Amino acid sequence: MTDALPPRYPALRHKDFVLFWGGGIVSRLGTQMRDVALAWQIYELTRSPLALGLPGLFRVTPLLLLALGGGVAADALDRRRVMLVTQSVLALTSAILGFVTLTGQATPALLYTLIALSAATTAFDNPARQALVVNLLPEEDLPNGLALQVLGHQVSTVAGPAIGGLLLGATSAGVVYVVDAVSFVAVIAALFVVRPKRRAEGAKPVPLRLSALRPAFELLEQKPVLLWLALVDFLATFFAGSMQLLPIFADQAFRVGPWGYGLLQSAPAVGAVVASVLISSRPPMRRQGLAVLVSVGVYGAAIAAFGLSRSFPLALGLLALSGAADTVSTVVRQVARQTLTPDELRGRMNAVNMIFFMGGPQLGEVEAGIVAQMWTTRGSVVSGGVACIVVALVFGAFVPVLRRLGEETRRQAERGSPD
Repeated sequence: MTDALPPRYPALRHKDFVLFWGGGIVSRLGTQMRDVALAWQIYELTRSPLALGLPGLFRVTPLLLLALGGGVAADALDRRRVMLVTQSVLALTSAILGFVTLTGQATPALLYTLIALSAATTAFDNPARQALVVNLLPEEDLPNGLALQVLGHQVSTVAGPAIGGLLLGATSAGVVYVVDAVSFVAVIAALFVVRPKRRAEGAKPVPLRLSALRPAFELLEQKPVLLWLALVDFLATFFAGSMQLLPIFADQAFRVGPWGYGLLQSAPAVGAVVASVLISSRPPMRRQGLAVLVSVGVYGAAIAAFGLSRSFPLALGLLALSGAADTVSTVVRQVARQTLTPDELRGRMNAVNMIFFMGGPQLGEVEAGIVAQMWTTRGSVVSGGVACIVVALVFGAFVPVLRRLGEETRRQAERGSPD
């Protein structure tokens, strides 16, 4: 790009990364708007906490069935072409959502079906997306690029729900879905332009079959810290995954309607953006394991306090704190995973990790909905936050390899790329 850019953001000097990054922000902006509309529409159709939690089940089932195959595809096929297909299918799914809603044909069953189709596509899209980022940057700029990826995601997550809530209140869910479908044009256009670096010469081709997953599982045996990182994230988001219950808080606890619901959805990303800016402008953390564990504990405490809050402004602040803590953990885990994983395995390792980092919150939505249905909505959120704190304490006390995270990634960085 240009040498005039601040030296603390070296990833922005690479044109292909900037195009892909910018297109992804626009696309995710639409996706966040869509998710707000979906949750509110399901709540209006059912008025049931359990029904609000069920989308997690319809997202996680295709994910568990297809994620590993998606990882193999990301390593065996051209990652850019894989994303062209998946992004096109996701755009079509949003267009169908818009059509059935605007024509009055939407039912909970149909919405759940389209959610499942979108999740099945994401099982192939996500491993290719995360692996493709690595192919757009030199090794020395990768940590900054990954931090900027998180920052871009959180910027979309701030603006998307807020805009989605306002648009939902002013128009309808169907209009929001149409806007989301159009937003995919940005990332699809970027994919036509970018030219990722080729894989290392002499690298063995990856067969398009599940047996190709064996090296990924062997890497987990060699570097067990990768598995522990994924597991702590899964448990934390499983217990504290209560965002799907926010329509009930907006409607019954705070009485702020769709616009307030959009603000509640955006609040975690506000904190996440602040944390992402700070992280992306600084050198990689040295005590990475401690940073993850403290972040998980703070995340759980913020969620538990949110469940007890009676003030709307205080609730927004607590959700922002939860988003900041979650972002610190996310960035540290991504940098560690990408640093310790050879490029030829990145698609498969991202798929294995996706089962944990996407499976946790989706199953957590189901768990939160069931607990809220059987107990209370506030009880579901508070108990989940407390359980998240317990997870951080247990892992900190009994998993020393996680506490030492940082030493291995520094040694790997000193040796150079694991390719």
